[in-house]
Amino acid sequence: MSRGGKPRDKAAVMNWIRRNSPSREELLESRFIKPFAHRVAHSHLWRFTRTSVPRGTALGLFVGIFFLIPGVQILGVALLALPFRANIPIGAAMTFLSNPATTPFLIAASVWLGNSMFGLHANVATISIMVDEGASAGAWVRWVLSDAAPALLAGLFVISVVSAVVGYLLAALFWDNWIRLRWRRKLRRARDQRHEASTSDGAAG
Repeated sequence: MSRGGKPRDKAAVMNWIRRNSPSREELLESRFIKPFAHRVAHSHLWRFTRTSVPRGTALGLFVGIFFLIPGVQILGVALLALPFRANIPIGAAMTFLSNPATTPFLIAASVWLGNSMFGLHANVATISIMVDEGASAGAWVRWVLSDAAPALLAGLFVISVVSAVVGYLLAALFWDNWIRLRWRRKLRRARDQRHEASTSDGAAG
């Protein structure tokens, strides 16, 4: 580990993003994306910059949490990246934080939050019963379309917005630290090279 940062931790984060992000070619080949390929193919949506990375993080978290359907999540990120000038790979990777393992917790938290903040009365206990019984997709759809829907949507919206704001701030901080660490490495290498050159000149003289 070098001074002033944790390069291994930062490299691990970047590697995780690369593994979970679709390439431009893969995304453009999707049958859902092809009709909008001219919007998604813009090069600036695939560049990693100080502004596009935090925006991509925020967009991916909002879409990934509020829209709990995997195909819809990536499609939503791809289509919304252009008006928000967000990074598509980062946004797509962030949607994977909403997955089959986390979805039940997100739904339970959203229903509880919707009940608490807006005076709604959806039954949170129904979720654990449906999870334990391995409810079918149709049963989940019927539950969402019942009286639980307002509480679920209200809670999901609040959690999505808060997650997007926090994600934006953390990504901006991470990116600034990443750039600062890269500059420190470059300066250290240049200093070492100058030191080696001066040492060689002294030995030769």
